[in-house]
This record gives sequence, structure tokens and C-alpha cells, in this order.
Amino acid sequence: GIDLGTTFSAVARLDDTGRPVTVPNAEGDLTTPSVVLFDGDDVVVGKEAVKAMATEAERVADCAKRDMGSREYRRAVDNKKYPPEVLLAYVLKKLRDDSARQIGPFDKAVVTVPAYFDEVRRKGTQDAGYMAGLDVLDIINEPTAAAVAFGFQQGFLNAQGEAHAPQKVLVYDLGGGTFDVTLMEIKGTEFTALATDGDVQLGGRDWDQRLLDFVAEEFLKVHRHDPRFDPRTDPSTAGGLWRECEDAKRALSARKKASVTCHFRGESLRVEVTREHFQEMTRDLLDRTQFTVRQVLRAADLDWGAIDRVLLVGGSSRMPMVVDMLRQISGKEPDASVSPDEAVAHGAALQAGLILARSQGQPPAFKVRNVNSHSLGVVGTDPATKRKRTAVLIPRNTTLPVKAHRAFKTSKDNQGSILVQIVEGESPSPEACTPLGTCVIRDLPRGLPARSPVDVEFRYGADGRLSVQVGVAGSGHKAQQEINRDNSLGRDQLDDWRKRIVGG
Repeated sequence: GIDLGTTFSAVARLDDTGRPVTVPNAEGDLTTPSVVLFDGDDVVVGKEAVKAMATEAERVADCAKRDMGSREYRRAVDNKKYPPEVLLAYVLKKLRDDSARQIGPFDKAVVTVPAYFDEVRRKGTQDAGYMAGLDVLDIINEPTAAAVAFGFQQGFLNAQGEAHAPQKVLVYDLGGGTFDVTLMEIKGTEFTALATDGDVQLGGRDWDQRLLDFVAEEFLKVHRHDPRFDPRTDPSTAGGLWRECEDAKRALSARKKASVTCHFRGESLRVEVTREHFQEMTRDLLDRTQFTVRQVLRAADLDWGAIDRVLLVGGSSRMPMVVDMLRQISGKEPDASVSPDEAVAHGAALQAGLILARSQGQPPAFKVRNVNSHSLGVVGTDPATKRKRTAVLIPRNTTLPVKAHRAFKTSKDNQGSILVQIVEGESPSPEACTPLGTCVIRDLPRGLPARSPVDVEFRYGADGRLSVQVGVAGSGHKAQQEINRDNSLGRDQLDDWRKRIVGG
């Protein structure tokens, strides 16, 4: 099981007793920084790549997971443009190679994604696995994986894999680059997601950035706001300062004050920050997570009285401000009993064991049922206004897997083909939704009159991946359709990158 994180990643396996254990990397650490350094012909991933951010930042890519769904990583790396899934493939290769040295070669894995990842990002994650030489057996949502690990660890699951008593668990997952909230019900042998929400552009890295901006502004203030003395303008200086700020953020979880030293253009400045001041400068970020928590409860039509536990996951959930906020709004003591850095990988390993047992004809020890985080639909035309509108086929927070049909009509006589534009999102306006791609059904029967019915069937898998069938009633035309995606790599590109990354 692989937790492919924005800032750190981890690998876990099941031992001989079926318990999940984290596999250390080649450096002996339980987590690996998701940072990639292009050093000439060599690609270095992990701790050494992080160090290089302070000296050769233009050769380093970090937080590539935040750019998933885009055609390219946000900037050139070593004067080259890379798709974000390629950068993540290098991370996965490092994880695979390091683990194989200890547990032997393997080519199958369960990989986790944020619950709020849309379908485009989920496909990109599977593609990253393929390019790293992995067969991604399943994609499991990170909060769901954490809940499974939590249930196993706490003994909610007995020898038969059943929960001793039903539990409703709110999983608050604040990672380095993404944020998810999922409400899970653990009942019998089933882990069922009741509702989910999140923000793929919110995580501990944003707290680091606030601290970095504060230090940079203090440095500028000393130098009379001369723009030449902005340490953020030099990538390597900014990279080194980010590491300092990240260390200070962690120190502020244990101490009431910390200091950051900024070196730039031959000048140095030591800036002291108190925990109280840090909390003030990041209050709006915390408020965003609180709003999302309330949205999830509202979506599930539950109040805090119905929640048995609030489970903390993700390294950034260690911040005292997070614990205090959740304690205040829930009236419960947040549960930090699982390792925030390892729980997601452990849950992924348990899911991998489930799939392996199923493939060997054994009954599954438990079942996982997720929900979709975004409404899925197609672009249609309002007959009254002639304006493009989103026609929702599968509303958000629908239990997966699921399939849904929607009937549309051809717009003119003798229409030769049908274009179906697929989107995800909550807005009635397609322009405000995320385009997933298009399907085209060609060679329709001749003489087909206008307003002939067209049936679109979406099949949404348990892993959040999408398949589409399009057909014309009475025509015999009904087929599985390839989704043409603007920001995804084609098969030839994937094969080419796979050869470059794994050498075969």
C-alpha cells in the first residue's frame, strides 16, 4: 500500500500475521519527501532533493501532486517542462525500489489519493503508477484508508473482521498539500463513507508560506522595502528559507516561540515568532478547514451528537490550533491515536490484502464503500434559453460504485455523430465545472430524425474512475466510449515515459 503524498510519501505492507507495517526507505526513514532533483542524467528523490532546494532550486520539483489535472508542472525544472504525473512517477519508482530491497520485487500496489481528487487527477495517479512500473490494483481515498487502519488498530475489528459496535468517525485529514474531511460509518464488516469534502489546494505548505511571507516582509522592512532585498525573488534562497520556516512551524507545535534566520545578499536577520502570532497569521486557513467540516456534517444531515470520534490524520493535524479548534466545535477530544504519517499507507496495505484475498477466492475480511466527491454530468442545452447547462447524472456524495442514465435528443435531422462533453462540479454552468473530456459516437444511422433519443450511461467505479456508454435508442449503436482528455497523457506517451523512468 502506497500513500503518495504532496510533501511526504510512505509504503506499508502486511506482515505474516496480517498486520500493516511501514517499510523504511533506503535512508532508514519511514517517510520519503515527495521531492525530485534532476542532477544531470541522474534523478534523485527524497531527502537529498530537499537539501538541493537551498542551492539549486531550479533543478528541483516539489508538491507536484498539487498540479495533478494540469498539462504541465507549474514551472520548468532544469529548463524542461514535465507533466506532474511524470514527477510523481519518479517518486513512486523510488518508493518501489527502496521497498523491493527489503521485501523483494513487486509490481502491484494500492495507491491512495485525496478524497476530493476529481476523476482527472485519479486517472493521473494511475498513470503515474504505470509509468513507475506498477500495476495499480485500486485507488483508495486517504481518509477512508486512515479509517480502515484506525478500525484495525483500535480493535474495532474482531477476528472475523467485524466492528464490535457501530461507530461514526469524522476523519480530519490535513496533509502537506491537500485537505479532506470524510464522515465514515464503521458497522459490521463495512466501512462506509457517508459524506466527503475537501480542498486540493490547502495543506501544511500554506502555513509554511504564511510564515515565509512574514519573514520576507520583515527582511524587506529592515531594508526599506527595496525590492532587491526580497528573498522570495531568488529560488534557492526561498527554498532554504522554506525549510527554515517548516522547522519553525513544527517547533511551534511543541514550544510557544521559535525563530527563523534569513540570509540574503550578504545580510542576515533573525525573526522571532510566537505561537499566538503564528495562529493569528494563519487563522483564515484554519477557518477554511472548519467551514469544510461543517459542510460535511450538513451533507450527511448529522450533528456532533451523532459523531463518536474525531480522527486526526496528516502531519499538519499535529498543530495545536487544529486540535483546539476541533475540540471547541465538536465538544469532543480529537483522537490522535493513529500515526498521522503512517495511517494512510497502513490502510492502503489492508486494502491490498483484501484484494489479494479476493483474487484467491477467500471471502473479504471487510468491505469499503466510498462516495463521489464531485457531481458528475454532461453539457446539454436548455431548450428554453438555448444556453449551455450542466445536466447532473450522479450527484456528489452518492455511494459507489454506481451507474446512471440520462436521455438526450439529437438536435437536427440526419445527424451523423454525437458529441458528449463530460464535466464534474456543482455549478449549473458548465464553464464553472471541471471538464473531464469528451466522447464521440460516429456513424449514426442515416435518416435519423431530429430529437431522436440518445442514452448516456455513466459507470462510476469504487475507485472513482469513470467509464461511459453512449447509444441511440433503436439504432443498435451502443458502445463503450473512450474519453478524450485534454490534460492526460496518451498511451504512446505513457509507454515512452515508462521506458525512460524504469528502463523497460
